[in-house]
Amino acid sequence: MTRSDLIAKLAERYPQLMAKDADLAVKVIIDAMTGALARGGRIEIRGFGSFALNYRPPRIGRNPKSGDKVQVPAKYVPHFKAGKELRERVDFTSS
Repeated sequence: MTRSDLIAKLAERYPQLMAKDADLAVKVIIDAMTGALARGGRIEIRGFGSFALNYRPPRIGRNPKSGDKVQVPAKYVPHFKAGKELRERVDFTSS
């Protein structure tokens, strides 16, 4: 599902919401989540999962085109961990 699909689904499910209002709601939620992660916080949505930052230490990588060694700096990357309810709902093998 893309962002525009989500906006369309919200507008369809809540007819009192105009598409621009649904767009604004999705934008505000995504901005709030981005801001929380940018400040080093953690986001937890019960029944869905959690977003946190994982630290990646500096390392030596390779340029795939030339094969030269390249220093890759340390960085933080967002990480999503699915919640138990989400894992159970998408696990088709147990059905």
